[in-house]
Amino acid sequence: MPHIETSTVSEEGYACTSQVGEFDLQIDATDETGPNPNAALVATYASCYLPAFRVGGSQRGEEDLGKIQIDASAALDEDDDLEAVSFDVHVEADLDDETASDIAERAEGICHVHSALREGLHADVSVYPGAF
Repeated sequence: MPHIETSTVSEEGYACTSQVGEFDLQIDATDETGPNPNAALVATYASCYLPAFRVGGSQRGEEDLGKIQIDASAALDEDDDLEAVSFDVHVEADLDDETASDIAERAEGICHVHSALREGLHADVSVYPGAF
């Protein structure tokens, strides 16, 4: 039995609505009525990595990281396929470089989207402690 089931419908054109549980998710290849699939994947990756970063912090004894913001960017190849992903992780807590690096590495092992992507698309992560 599957753990995740979705239903995606397009009445016409390139826009789709996916039913994910009780939520509707708009994706549009032309960026007119929603984000394109590549942008949605990058946002989903960041949305998975951020809570994984918090868990990694907790594992390292950093229970209060405060506000965290990920500014994600991605490069596309000539076929508009994702080629590279980068995360700038801004953390309110004033972490030393070793702790920030360890938490970022732990987050990679926790993030399910990171695990699902081919290695060439794993985000290049930079952490900026004391950011807020």
